[in-house]
Amino acid sequence: MNRRVTHRDGIHFDVGRLVVADARSAAGDVNVVSHAHADHTFSSSPETVVCSTETAAIATARTGVDFDFVESAPGIDLVPAGHVVGSRAAIIEAGDGTRYCYTGDFSTRDRAYLDGFDPSAIEADVLVMETTYGHPRYRFPPQAELDTAIREWIREHDDRPLFLFGYSLGRAQKVQWLAREAADRDVLVTSTIDDVNRAIASATDLEFSGRPTDPDELRERAGVSAERSTRDPLTDEIVVLPSNQSRRGWVDEIAESTGALKAGFSGWAVDDSYRYRGGYDVTFPLTDHCDFDELIATVEAIDPDLVYTHHGYDEAFADVLATEYGYDSQPLKRNQTTLGDFGR
Repeated sequence: MNRRVTHRDGIHFDVGRLVVADARSAAGDVNVVSHAHADHTFSSSPETVVCSTETAAIATARTGVDFDFVESAPGIDLVPAGHVVGSRAAIIEAGDGTRYCYTGDFSTRDRAYLDGFDPSAIEADVLVMETTYGHPRYRFPPQAELDTAIREWIREHDDRPLFLFGYSLGRAQKVQWLAREAADRDVLVTSTIDDVNRAIASATDLEFSGRPTDPDELRERAGVSAERSTRDPLTDEIVVLPSNQSRRGWVDEIAESTGALKAGFSGWAVDDSYRYRGGYDVTFPLTDHCDFDELIATVEAIDPDLVYTHHGYDEAFADVLATEYGYDSQPLKRNQTTLGDFGR
């Protein structure tokens, strides 16, 4: 297989034509966007993008960039990736018949309203996969067990506000879903999360009932604002916020005043340091990625001739595949340009 796969701005597949996946600005003959997280979408869109309807709607809502899209193209098929709403893996067929699977970010777990990626349905000669949690220490509890633990924690603390932190697209919606399953309490969300909720609703039959709020309203209701509030005080509301808000001073100010608890949701919660970095009272390893064992199972199910790894523990995971499982595997390093650069 003398076709080239390189990691530059996005993943480039030189397969008789240039297919570029998840670039910020680079454009190829065909351009694929796997999902609408900011690090996988165009800052300025090429003429036409291959992506799902849901990804197009969410990306436009988040970036303000409207673009033309198609859900398939000659030699390129999209299949559900199980990462976030609208996420897709791409099956790319070269002119010589070689089949490539580009996973994008993916998860094989069924979660809330999402079906997981099904590697048993994939036929590919070359697998290009993300390996965010490609180290053996990242093994997560069964999904049902994890969901139960989260719901029980919410129910146990029904007498105080709860601040729940997760990525605006993906974790924030699943946390809202679990909160609704756990209790009949008001759920509030930031405007950023509300924008994503509305975009998802516009392209699917999913509804997230979180009411938009802002720091000024929350501070008034908590009694820590200079403004005299005519609003009801914060008592047992569940507030869902982006992860990058966890260390904001106004959050800690409200928590101290009301007794609110802060919970963080991420696969990185396997590490104790995640709890302390975010200033959380509790953390849960709720993630939209595969854990180590699920990554291994994906490779074994597809059983490709060649595996390229990228992101996270790409080198460590490629080494495990080669030394323990006998796969021809290599990490994709940014700006390497030929297969020879990998020491093959």
